[in-house]
Amino acid sequence: MKTIYVMLWIGLFAACSNPKSKSPEEVTQLVLESFYAQDNEQLQTYTTQTGYQGLKQIQNFFIETSETEMDFKVVHQTQNGDTAWVQFNINYLDRPETFKLIREDGQWKVTEKGLREKSPF
Repeated sequence: MKTIYVMLWIGLFAACSNPKSKSPEEVTQLVLESFYAQDNEQLQTYTTQTGYQGLKQIQNFFIETSETEMDFKVVHQTQNGDTAWVQFNINYLDRPETFKLIREDGQWKVTEKGLREKSPF
């Protein structure tokens, strides 16, 4: 009987400690916010290793903006298995941009597009 209670408590603890996975759109917005705010800890959380390195390389070229709102809007989104593409627009950009995301350890993360890889949009 004690074994059953212990197993129930372990199951309950495991269920409560696993946060809900964020959608590709939510991850895209979090990456953009952390990129422009230079919150590199959060940026690293929601990107793959290569995605993080690529974004860090260009992060220093951006001048801090006085605007506080990004006005993030998803233009297109598609998902095929463990790969997703999110095309978005923010008021810092002149035209829509696209992020490629992959599911890594059950969580969506922004990654770099492969050489000559084209988005579906």
